Amino acid sequence: MAESISDVQHRITSTKNTRQITTAMQMVQTSKLNQIQKAAVGYQDYVAKVKAVVMHLAKSHLLDDSSSDSKSDQSTKKVAYLVITSDRGMVGSYNSNVLREANSFIEEHSGGADHLILAVGGTGADFYKKRGANVAYEYRGVSDVPTFMEVREIVKTVTTMYDNNLFDELYVLYDHFVNRLVARFRAEKMLPVDSETLSTDASEEAPEETLTASYDMEPSEKEVLSMVLPQYSESLIFGAILDAKTAEHASSSNAMKSASDNATDLIADLELRYNRARQAAITTEITEITGGQEALNN
Repeated sequence: MAESISDVQHRITSTKNTRQITTAMQMVQTSKLNQIQKAAVGYQDYVAKVKAVVMHLAKSHLLDDSSSDSKSDQSTKKVAYLVITSDRGMVGSYNSNVLREANSFIEEHSGGADHLILAVGGTGADFYKKRGANVAYEYRGVSDVPTFMEVREIVKTVTTMYDNNLFDELYVLYDHFVNRLVARFRAEKMLPVDSETLSTDASEEAPEETLTASYDMEPSEKEVLSMVLPQYSESLIFGAILDAKTAEHASSSNAMKSASDNATDLIADLELRYNRARQAAITTEITEITGGQEALNN
């Protein structure tokens, strides 16, 4: 049954209202993206300095003995995966991409062995709970532009769980923000901070550099590292959350733009159908009037 003119007109009005909402949401998400990018720039400078210090120590072989952990001697290690997703929908394919890649990585890396899920974001927490995964920790409600003091609760809880031997290794799984159109999945080992991992990272950061300097440590090596390494771990975890939140805002902004563009296309199609239906109705009325006039003349 063909739609009436009033039905088509109602759909046009409804779609225009939807487009107004999605356009407004796109503007809001773009504003949030700009804010978090500004915050990320300053934080990246801080992370670069902390990373440079730790990498320097790694390449100077000061971490060979000091960063060794008794956990590394265990034959079987329990691994935890910190999966970062959003708390809400309307973020395009952001959550589905993260969860799909995370599941693939966990399956390949764990090989079916027992592992823990630490979920930052309600979508990931609900996803793994419904599938019977061992969700040892969840955090919901990360703000749109998170601060370190806000995320410190997450960092403190995760590091405490590690110190209490609830797991031996921690991987953070999230979408890395490349630009406003592109995000790439990352799986980074955050704990333990060991010499092997740091040496690998150091060679990637500056493969041509050879460090031969000797260090006189005051206070002791152990005391310096006890301050630097936790700070390094905290900065990496917070940086991953900040990065993931940036990718989330970009994905949401793109999703709202796509919705607005689709609404515009639909409105154009509906208006064409409306004009054709109206033209057909007018033609029918003219035909009826002409037929009636001819009947009177006869």
